Amino acid sequence: MLDALTLSQIRTFVTVAESGSFRSGAARLSRVQSAVSHAIANLEAELNVSLFDRSGHRPILTPEGQTLLANARDVLLRVDAMRARARGLGEGVELELSLIVDTLFPIAQVGEAIVEMRALYPSVSIKLTVEPLGGPIAALMDKRSTLAVVVGEDFRDPRIAFEALSSIRSVAVVSKGHPLAMTSRSMPARVTDLADHLQVVLSDPTPLSGAREFGVMSPQTCRVNTQETKHALILSGLGWGRLPFWLIARDLAENRLVRLDTKTLGRNAELATEAYLAHRLDEPLGPAARAFGQALTSIVNK
Repeated sequence: MLDALTLSQIRTFVTVAESGSFRSGAARLSRVQSAVSHAIANLEAELNVSLFDRSGHRPILTPEGQTLLANARDVLLRVDAMRARARGLGEGVELELSLIVDTLFPIAQVGEAIVEMRALYPSVSIKLTVEPLGGPIAALMDKRSTLAVVVGEDFRDPRIAFEALSSIRSVAVVSKGHPLAMTSRSMPARVTDLADHLQVVLSDPTPLSGAREFGVMSPQTCRVNTQETKHALILSGLGWGRLPFWLIARDLAENRLVRLDTKTLGRNAELATEAYLAHRLDEPLGPAARAFGQALTSIVNK
């Protein structure tokens, strides 16, 4: 009967599948190999299916095992999330709140939310990091941060909960004296025009991007690790690139930067991307983290 399934059996199944062998799975679980083999055999008997093909040197998931592995992971994820929520309900105020924020998100709004949170919990110290691209998600996965503000849809993980916050406008710009600014005054810039000039882009501090490029359209690039550096270099006339509107609104109004006149980079050279508040499903949020999240949500929706 399925009622006889245990979480220990399910966790053992997932661990063996992910580690590639009964021996490795046993080592991860700090159990003897015979106990792990026995647990898998009992689980197979309860489910009335073979989860692993044991005919080779290493056990290989059967088609049934592949199918049920996704269900097993989902069960463990939900149980871990329930345990985390229960722990959070019983725990006191955090000593420290660690936050990581995508460089595209307006940090002033984060500051406002921290002020509101500390009005309720003045003893909580803050650790705040700002990183681009995969940085916020990597920090959550590595448990280096409790909460993250993530911008965009490029990095997702089923172990992370996402709550939409606001839309971030990014504008493709150059300095007013850049050749592309001159081109745009006479006719819209084409893809070939953009490729003829250096593009200033952010580099990912994590391996999550792999070989993917995000919005890179020129073979000539200058890769930087902060939004402030990118902003300064574009202002200097070095090249073109996208910058968040909240950062450059004054530069545009005072004509230090100009929008690229091109249909290649979105209408009016602008794209909108969603920002999310994110946290691990299996880690409890304490009172200060919850207060910060509520404050930030309220601030961005004013």
